[in-house]
Amino acid sequence: MPENDELEFEVIEAYTRAQAIADGTLRDVTSTAREMGIKLPVAVTHSVWERYVMLTPAAQRAHNDERRLWDVLWMFRAAAQRAPEANEITFSLYVVTDSTKPSLVELKAVCGPGDDAEPVITIMLPEED
Repeated sequence: MPENDELEFEVIEAYTRAQAIADGTLRDVTSTAREMGIKLPVAVTHSVWERYVMLTPAAQRAHNDERRLWDVLWMFRAAAQRAPEANEITFSLYVVTDSTKPSLVELKAVCGPGDDAEPVITIMLPEED
């Protein structure tokens, strides 16, 4: 039997970040993030996009506009500046969801390895991983 440092594992199947972006599980928002000075690639989960970036009927009635992505990224950036060494941070922002009155929502951002082991950021709901 080989020693622990000699064990080899065969990857049966891998689901890459590129595949997640291609199938809509993640939405690449890197270009908008770069506009505000975020240097790493950034994606948001489908759930974040649907709940807090896309305009809900209530958001349309409240005259919200497409700035919602900018708001998510801005609040992430502010939280990241307060914890520059953290690999995972939580942050909050007010978003018009089902009611025209804004609700305080919490999100989390994780910095981890991308498909080529480069650092990437994913913004998601607190219960997502």
